[in-house]
Amino acid sequence: MWMSSVAEASRKPAVRTPTERVTLGKTGIQASFVGIGTGMRGWMRQSNHTRMGKEAFTALIRHAYDRGVNFFDAADLYGTHPFLREALRGIPREKVVIQTKIWFAPHGLPEQVSDARGALERFRQELGTDYIDIVLLHCTTSATWTEDLRPMREALEEARQRGLIRAHGTSCHSFAALKAAQASPWVQVQLARVNHRGTAMDGSPQEIAALLREMRAAGKGVTGMKIFGEGKFLSPQEREESLRFVLEQQCVDNIIIGFERREQVDETLGMVQRLLTG
Repeated sequence: MWMSSVAEASRKPAVRTPTERVTLGKTGIQASFVGIGTGMRGWMRQSNHTRMGKEAFTALIRHAYDRGVNFFDAADLYGTHPFLREALRGIPREKVVIQTKIWFAPHGLPEQVSDARGALERFRQELGTDYIDIVLLHCTTSATWTEDLRPMREALEEARQRGLIRAHGTSCHSFAALKAAQASPWVQVQLARVNHRGTAMDGSPQEIAALLREMRAAGKGVTGMKIFGEGKFLSPQEREESLRFVLEQQCVDNIIIGFERREQVDETLGMVQRLLTG
């Protein structure tokens, strides 16, 4: 069911714990505030997460799930669909939120993906699921991406109407693309780079936070990524400072972090809990 209150989207996530469920914009999708990304150093259907092997990957995902995380971000580019399928085996489908992404660029994969319908069918088979919660167009950079990728957008809307996906959107890698996403009613979920230092971002922290607040106020679900600067924030103090910034800016519904070890999951959940209650 779609919520009717736009004002709801502009509030800071009213969570008391780092894994409390939040609603992503108007989609009705309930996801944990902290989610896990699976694409550290992702390229050509490989990532640090595939390189760790299925056993270690499954242990990591299960640990996060046992701690209350139910939001899992994947992508064709990362090669993590079959890994995630194995890791989530036995967990009721409705208990988890799966987000994945279509890589459409001419580089990055062995072949260029241009058929969104075919890609989506392959994704569902690789993930072992009848439906995918969120499908994003991966790494849009052009100010004209909404027009350039119109066939893919139309295919994903058709899939949403058929119940094959629950929501669609994009992950942006330029300020111009992010502005285009803000203006597009097609974008239901936005994956955006945000942290306190502007590391691996599309603009200054303040201007990105302001734009994301506007997107939330318009009813779009906003998920923050690169919270730890793509792994560049090496000290716990800097990681906590970035989490504090994102929480205080009230610019996201939830966040994903590319945890590679179980202790990283525990550290972040502890930090968010302290910030929420401190």
